Amino acid sequence: MLKTILVALDSSELSHQVVETLIGDLQIQPATKMILAHVITRRNAEVEIAADRPGVVGLQDEIPYRHLEKQLQSYQSQLPCESELEIVTGDPAEEIIRLANIYHADLIVIGNRGLTGMKRIIEGSVSSQVVADAPCSVLVVKPK
Repeated sequence: MLKTILVALDSSELSHQVVETLIGDLQIQPATKMILAHVITRRNAEVEIAADRPGVVGLQDEIPYRHLEKQLQSYQSQLPCESELEIVTGDPAEEIIRLANIYHADLIVIGNRGLTGMKRIIEGSVSSQVVADAPCSVLVVKPK
């Protein structure tokens, strides 16, 4: 049985598919715990923001944080088990792996945007890096 599932979500339509896959395709037990995670990527790596304390961030950053939190809460309300929210700042793949280690995840569920060619080289593939470096199994949900 899967005790802890880390679900990596972003602000794309693919996140809806990831949640639908969780609810429709996986047989989640009530005893399972899910961590719904979103990683805020900062272009300026020198700026450290405490995303778990929105009062500390600048006013322009607080509105997106609240929007993310509400989106994750809407997904959370659909789940058949206990869940927590994690909104962190950093490199997406590194943060997803870090959270998987912290929560001792049995499974990571992540979407794949299907980037190819130059876009994949330039933007990188978060799901590929997570699959390669994760401490547990990874379910990659591809776009329909």
